[in-house]
Amino acid sequence: MTVAKADELIRDYAGNTWLIKRHTEGLTHEESLLQPPFPANCLNWILGHIVLRRNSAMEVLGEAPLWTSQIASRYQSGSAPITRAQEARELPLLLDDLEQTQDRITAALKAISEAALARIVESYRGSMAVWEQLTGLHWHETYHVGQLDLLRSMILANREQQSRMD
Repeated sequence: MTVAKADELIRDYAGNTWLIKRHTEGLTHEESLLQPPFPANCLNWILGHIVLRRNSAMEVLGEAPLWTSQIASRYQSGSAPITRAQEARELPLLLDDLEQTQDRITAALKAISEAALARIVESYRGSMAVWEQLTGLHWHETYHVGQLDLLRSMILANREQQSRMD
């Protein structure tokens, strides 16, 4: 494995960060809590889950997680849907957290050696090389970034419907 893999991961995570910002641009915290009309999570939960998994990426890289376990538990797989504003991390805070994780992942990947990328580590995903863990976590993130696009469309449609009613 070469350090070129680290550069690829930096680009991949940065690309998702750009898309996430685009999908959340101009949305309010209240809008991020809008529940889809079918069993699924709101935009706030999806974004929080992305940041949570970036905490996992940082841990794989030997970095301390950004969030406490209390914050993280709200965005774990299988956690209850967020239905009230006070249950959720504010959207601007989630976006700041996303930026911090991007900066920290980028810095760690810029400093990583070939040997460190190839090192086998244990995580909830099993035993594999650091680069494989990160690639898997990035793939998972990309899946959720696609959901943000649909949730943004739902939010904007709801916004338009509300403005016609006013």
